[in-house]
Amino acid sequence: MNDFLPISRQEMLDRGWHYVDFVYITGDAYVDHPSFGAAIITRVLENAGFKVGVISQPDWKSNEDFMKFGKPRYGFFITSGNIDSMVAHYTVALKKRSTDAYTHGGKFGKRPDRAVIVYSKKVREIYGDIPIIIGGLEASLRRFAHYDYWDDKVRQSILFDSGADLISYGMGEKQTVQIAEKLKKNIPVSQIRDVLGTVYSVPTTETPYEGIECPSFKNVSTSKKEYAKAARIQLDEHDFVRGKLIKQRHGDRMLIQNPPMPPLTTEELDAVYALPFTRRIHPSYTEGVPGISEVEFSIAHNRGCFGACNFCSLAFHQGRYVTSRSKQSIIEEAKKITEMPNFKGYINDIGGPTANFRTTSCEKQKEHGLCKGKKCLAPTPCKALKVDHTEYLDILRSVRALPKIKKVFIRSGIRYDYMLEDKNEDFMHELIKYHISGQIKVAPEHCSATVLDYMGKPHIEVYKKFSEKFFGITKKIGKEQYIVPYFMSSHPGCTLKDAIKLAEFMKKEGIRPNQVQDFYPTPGTVSTCMFYTGLDPYTMKEVYVAKTPHDKALQRALLQYFLPQNRKLVEEAYRKAGINPKRSKR
Repeated sequence: MNDFLPISRQEMLDRGWHYVDFVYITGDAYVDHPSFGAAIITRVLENAGFKVGVISQPDWKSNEDFMKFGKPRYGFFITSGNIDSMVAHYTVALKKRSTDAYTHGGKFGKRPDRAVIVYSKKVREIYGDIPIIIGGLEASLRRFAHYDYWDDKVRQSILFDSGADLISYGMGEKQTVQIAEKLKKNIPVSQIRDVLGTVYSVPTTETPYEGIECPSFKNVSTSKKEYAKAARIQLDEHDFVRGKLIKQRHGDRMLIQNPPMPPLTTEELDAVYALPFTRRIHPSYTEGVPGISEVEFSIAHNRGCFGACNFCSLAFHQGRYVTSRSKQSIIEEAKKITEMPNFKGYINDIGGPTANFRTTSCEKQKEHGLCKGKKCLAPTPCKALKVDHTEYLDILRSVRALPKIKKVFIRSGIRYDYMLEDKNEDFMHELIKYHISGQIKVAPEHCSATVLDYMGKPHIEVYKKFSEKFFGITKKIGKEQYIVPYFMSSHPGCTLKDAIKLAEFMKKEGIRPNQVQDFYPTPGTVSTCMFYTGLDPYTMKEVYVAKTPHDKALQRALLQYFLPQNRKLVEEAYRKAGINPKRSKR
């Protein structure tokens, strides 16, 4: 395996370089592992022949760290890291977290709030009009005017807040190389307007004729109906087959989003994962980086998710179109992992956004794209759904048969509703027998059909069917294994009565969760649009939203009804809902 990319001027000189073509700034610690977006993009640039220097978690209160390599020949690529910096810093209750999983030693405070904006402004202050391209999850999800939960207001596109020249949205490999090649050819960054998967701005007088215009920043800031209309357009057009160019006015500038870049093909994905990642944290760190612990011995086999739950931002980032790596590519990565000095025989995961997706959900989408405003799996599976676990099962069998491998786990999310549609139950049997460690984590999220419809999830009857099959198979193979179901409180559309219904369902099923996920309104989701506007963007009908901290606390307490400290909140919830607790099933 090759060395890390340089993180200092001395490391640059040690390579015999006197300059770098690009500086890549990330809000995460430098981990050269393909589960870290920064590692993938920098290796892709390196593979394309560019000299890249990495600045990890720079001190934004001074200029020194940003000047490690001097002025790069072509420009800066900037990301906050693997997750949004605000999510990294704050709980859903807006309380500061005490640790950061993507920082050396798990220390908090090594990146600023709104890292992309802060880093970009610092680079602009130091280097003037040098090209700045922002990307990663934080920039990708904030590419249009968006509701910001932390400010509780609509903010303009991050392109304007940061002062960057371009946004590379989505996974970014192809557009990153295309942008780099154009800058190498001395094409001014202001003239790079034809790269798919990018966002730029022009004076309104230069607005392209083609495409579709969504409500302006001014309109979505003052009208929740306009915001809902804009959100639907942005979500519907996020399809590389049929998606249109989108325009959104911000004052005297027009924000232009080019259609999405097509996802990498199997051959292209294989090539990316064959790049010379060290799979380690940078040796300059004396302590570990917690974020690598679960993924160090994991393998990503797919991208995209046609499940597209309404509260998940993945559909607006990676997209709904599923692509996957070849079996041989996965086998080769598994073999590399077995040669790592600290490998103990366990592959932690062969997964992705949804572990048991390998192909598109139907043949139609290859030519026509995914259906607008419809789900492939919810509330019931589409009749055109194509279900097949054969290839995935073959890969799992082959990897677990490799020398030095004791066990292969699947820890990524499993869509049990998709799995139940497979008439061949071999995958489910082998999943339960070989690929879980005594328990399987799944996400029914709720039991109310109304709430599940707002979530874009299947109804609870599907979970019950899965649970019955799971325990039947577990008993048959002579093991004692469990299901750990995840539930969410305070999702838009969930009333107190719905929350009480869920609490009573959990009591009946003997479910006592140690942790409960309160709905977190992150940019770029249908659910966040509903949270802010109180409207379903697909029907424009009003949606109940628990917004105040106390209303959210009531729903959260109901999901942990068994805790003595929640008793008063639970009783208050019943009173407010007009239900007598003594007569309820609780």
